[in-house]
Amino acid sequence: MTGEQSTYLGIQLIRPRVAFMEFTSCEGCQLQVLNNESTLLRFLSLIEIADFREAVTERSDDYDIAFVEGSITRQDELERLKLVRRNAKTLVAMGSCACFGGVNQLKNRFRDQAGVIRYVYGDHTMDTMEAVPVEAIVPVDLRIFGCPINKDEMERTVVSLVLGLKPVVPDAPVCMECKASENICLFELGQPCLGPVTRCGCGAWCTSRRSRCWGCRGPVDKPNMPLMKEVMEQHGFGDRTFDEMLSCFGGFTAQERKEESKA
Repeated sequence: MTGEQSTYLGIQLIRPRVAFMEFTSCEGCQLQVLNNESTLLRFLSLIEIADFREAVTERSDDYDIAFVEGSITRQDELERLKLVRRNAKTLVAMGSCACFGGVNQLKNRFRDQAGVIRYVYGDHTMDTMEAVPVEAIVPVDLRIFGCPINKDEMERTVVSLVLGLKPVVPDAPVCMECKASENICLFELGQPCLGPVTRCGCGAWCTSRRSRCWGCRGPVDKPNMPLMKEVMEQHGFGDRTFDEMLSCFGGFTAQERKEESKA
């Protein structure tokens, strides 16, 4: 990787040039990177910013790592993403929208897209297509899950990349972190929750605040969906609630497609 030399824990490093790109998103994942004020300067000392609209005015197409936020919903985004992929040695899908389509992919439920556009925008022309994750268009090297991402996990990923290590992606359910925090199970409090089948790594953000897990980090590698459905039914939550929660961020839709392709 190109860039200026630096050190980390006494190890000589090459600071990679990094770009943060946004497509169809709220840009909340990029704000998470900047929100970690206590470690931000140390984090920035590991990299050189080539492009980061949320933080700097200068921009360059010369970068080693591209962190891509957002789903792809327009033709111009599709072409721009292909250019980013050509420029980047490493492309990281950052957040639920980039990894799965996120909340944006709920628009795909409307099969008459042209009718929806007329209803919302009237006679105005609107360039739009089904919302898809980044990987549907170009190869992705790494993923950082969540809506928004966990800033500590983001920093650990960058440190691993700079050190030439493979970032560790957890494969355990949110329930594991929830129990470690000594939380009361939300099912016992009368709330539905996807914690048993959702990948951990968030520190049980939502459930620790008595808010149900909607699966924004996507499923663990081998989710037991029949058992998850059984648990929902045992606590009085029917198919509609279950399906709505599974479809919210798109991660479980991607899981279903994988299972269908295997079959």
